[in-house]
Formats: sequence, structure tokens, C-alpha cells
Amino acid sequence: MKTADDILSTARDRATMGQLPYAGAVTPQEAYELLQSAPHAKLIDVRTNAERDWVGRVNIPNDKQAAVQWNLYPGASPNPEFSTQLAQQAGKEDILLFLCRSGVRSRHAAKLATEQGYKNAFDILEGFEGDKDAEGHRKTVGGWCKAGLPWTGA
Repeated sequence: MKTADDILSTARDRATMGQLPYAGAVTPQEAYELLQSAPHAKLIDVRTNAERDWVGRVNIPNDKQAAVQWNLYPGASPNPEFSTQLAQQAGKEDILLFLCRSGVRSRHAAKLATEQGYKNAFDILEGFEGDKDAEGHRKTVGGWCKAGLPWTGA
């Protein structure tokens, strides 16, 4: 297992190489290791409540995670309370690991968090379910579930 500093350094290097507008990007495995080793690391699941209820959710201690919807269900309208809800769940110095289905909304959330003064906003690459495979199924190509990390299904 890498140290938290090693993981954060690698994640920040990805940000520099990819010119990311936030602190960096971590793989699902790196995110899980950070959640275990860094006291102020927190996973912020930005999927809708419906996604978490119907598809599944990470299975980590409650104090290491929070749910702040990026979009609302139904309709996928932007969550007007996103910033307020994030502020209720996390501090500006915390290591925030943003997770969505496949890694798109989490990038937007990490960018907005950075713009709002969160110094350690990271995207979890591949998301919870990963991209679709050739047959249109998720959880087979990449993501938290494919990596074999703890999760519970609906």
C-alpha cells in the first residue's frame, strides 16, 4: 500500500500533466487507500439519490463519506444547493474525493469545489460504475465496482 503522500503526489502530477482545474485525479484503488490512511479524506458521492438507491453505493464508514447530488432526479436539473450542502459536509482543507457514475460529474464538482476554495478537491477516475462495455453494460470496464472495492448493491 502506498502512503497518502505518495498517492496525493501522483494525483497532483496527473493534474499538472492534464492541466486539470482542480488538485488532481485518483484511481478508485488510490481513493480507497486514501480513505483508509488519510484522517481528513472524505468521499463525496455526487450521484443522485436515485442512483445510490437503485444502483448501489460505496461501503465505507459513514464518517468517511457524504452524498451531495450534482444533479437532481428526476430531470437531471442542477442542484442549486450543491455548494451549501458541500460546505455542510466538508472543510476547505479536507481531502475531497468526488465520485459519480463514470467520472464526468465528479470532474465538474471538483472544479467547482476548487473555485470555492477547497484546496484538495480530487476526481475519482472511472467513477462508481465505469464506462459502458461493448454490450452497453457498466461495472465491467472500470470504476469502483470493477476494482473490487467495497460496495453494496440495491
